[in-house]
Amino acid sequence: MKKILTALSGGVDSAVAAALLRERGFTVGGATMLLRPGGEGEAGDAAAAARRLGLPFHCFRWAAAFDEAVIAPFAAAYRAGDTPNPCVFCNRAMKFGRFLDEALALGYDGVATGHYARVERDAASGRYVLKTARDAAKDQSYMLAVLTQAQLARTVLPLGELTKAEVRALAAAFGLAEQQGKKDSQDICFVPDGDYLAFLERWGLTPQPGRFRDASGADLGPHRGYEAYTIGQRRGLGLSGPARQYVLAKPRPDVVVGGPEGLYTDRVTVAEMNWIPWEAPPAAFPARARLRYSARPAPCTVRPADGGAVLTFDDPQRAVTPGQTAVLYDGELVLGAGRIVKSDKSGR
Repeated sequence: MKKILTALSGGVDSAVAAALLRERGFTVGGATMLLRPGGEGEAGDAAAAARRLGLPFHCFRWAAAFDEAVIAPFAAAYRAGDTPNPCVFCNRAMKFGRFLDEALALGYDGVATGHYARVERDAASGRYVLKTARDAAKDQSYMLAVLTQAQLARTVLPLGELTKAEVRALAAAFGLAEQQGKKDSQDICFVPDGDYLAFLERWGLTPQPGRFRDASGADLGPHRGYEAYTIGQRRGLGLSGPARQYVLAKPRPDVVVGGPEGLYTDRVTVAEMNWIPWEAPPAAFPARARLRYSARPAPCTVRPADGGAVLTFDDPQRAVTPGQTAVLYDGELVLGAGRIVKSDKSGR
């Protein structure tokens, strides 16, 4: 690939990714996706970075497509009782889906982003593989683990071998002072204040009424809406009593609460697995699984089944949450990822 369209967010990482590719001899363009009201500022920052680097720039106004591909599934997942990670399926559907399609239509060979991860081609199998970033503190392979072979084949990740400190130093060297000082985004882009329930209500979702119950089924009173709670949640329950209460389960429309001991399970069922190193995985194999972006990978045994997998952990895991993404690793190699649908105790 020689002609690459870089997804520019207006921040330092994507701008440095574009500058590095240009320095390495690629023909580089820049583009941003305008996906929501209020995103014009970021789009302006992205355009300014492209001008500073002397890159042709495109702005794709895809709010309707974003609503359909990301926000509607996000709302549906909460309605069903799950706690989704919208950044994961946004990457597959938008940034490495529609964005890649548009790049190819414009004559580019592939796309680049400022993600901290690595894509390589395995010489033995010919398949494209995803690996963790050299900078473990910034690794974003979790967010990319649902990408297909076709998407990985057209993806360049220039920051995979760099640390954040090195990227900021490069930003200064490339004259990207404005991007150099910007802070990393920590929130869901369309819920910047973190109040996802208020966002869902504005979207048109009416919270489902129900009751708090203990593990025996006793009624502890009404809750403020089924969608307002996630597994492991302690704050904001509004329950009185001497012991701390946590959300243990969500048998719609009720919410089961109890002590922290009820949060631990050692068997997790995952659906819609995307396998990366193989077309068909082994019948059973050891791996380390990350059950949310902020979690540490934990040792488990993986048994693929019915398009998904069952993960049996060496040690019980806390607050496993349906709707989150389970990503499997073998050292630095990402083996695959799928959506958590259930957790329970193996009884071994």
